[in-house]
Amino acid sequence: MAQPTLATAEREIPRQGGGFSLARALENPQILGMIFAAPAIVLLGVFLAYPFVLGLWLSFTDTLIGGRGAFVGFRNYLSALADSVFRLTTFNTILYTVVAVWFKLVLGLALALILNWDFHWKGLIRAIVLLPWIVPTAFSAIVFWWMFDSTFSGITWFLMKWGLITHRIDYLGDPNLARTSIIIANVWRGVPFFAIGFLAGLQTISPSLYEAADVDGARARDKFRHITLPLLGPLLAIITTFSTIWTFADFQLVWIITRGGPANTTHLYGTLAFQRAIQGGAFGEGAAISNFILPVLVVSVLICYLYLRRET
Repeated sequence: MAQPTLATAEREIPRQGGGFSLARALENPQILGMIFAAPAIVLLGVFLAYPFVLGLWLSFTDTLIGGRGAFVGFRNYLSALADSVFRLTTFNTILYTVVAVWFKLVLGLALALILNWDFHWKGLIRAIVLLPWIVPTAFSAIVFWWMFDSTFSGITWFLMKWGLITHRIDYLGDPNLARTSIIIANVWRGVPFFAIGFLAGLQTISPSLYEAADVDGARARDKFRHITLPLLGPLLAIITTFSTIWTFADFQLVWIITRGGPANTTHLYGTLAFQRAIQGGAFGEGAAISNFILPVLVVSVLICYLYLRRET
């Protein structure tokens, strides 16, 4: 008969006491995970959840700066829908987002295909391409504000120097030119984000797929359509969703360059909400205007989620 070992004896000894033990609690993966996640949850709650809930509550009140507001229900939202400036802002925001994201997508993909080639100094060129994205928004906005200034514009000086125009162009004084100007500024800043993201995706595509297509006699256009685009699909959905959210909720670039002018023709939801809430003191009205951004953000994320789930 085998003699009992020390390990067997330890297993047969019943645990003493049924109280709480910190050591046993820390051995539980669920409890340990909650402990590690707690600081991040607290930070998200303080800096994201609380401002979001406060903004949502303010939108249902008539709060003014320096005073307490009363609950008014959906009055701020109905007032915004009846406001001609708000309707113009809605048009501006949709136009700004659709055009800017489209050009960033096309130009970013084209730039990524070029950067994916093998050439000298490609590492340095790829780093330089990132500069518009990493430069502070306020700094790049000031540069564009100077470029589009009616008096000191470098673009106007160059065109007049070469005899292409005979008078100065008021880029920020004409509604259509002002809209075009802020879209150009946004595209310039956003193209590197698309380019580097697509470049990372292109690096993961196996060269053997293109080699097999070459054996079959496929043209460059066919390889791009049937190999590159399908494999970049999930990445394209994620990048486009992020860019749509950031562009739709843009504030700094437009506020510094045009401040919503001329005649409110470049106002976005963010700039109009800031003007009404901070400059005008109507916190409730400004919060209601800013909350019109939320449905678009939710729809963008939902579309991306459904697409990625279908792909998987």
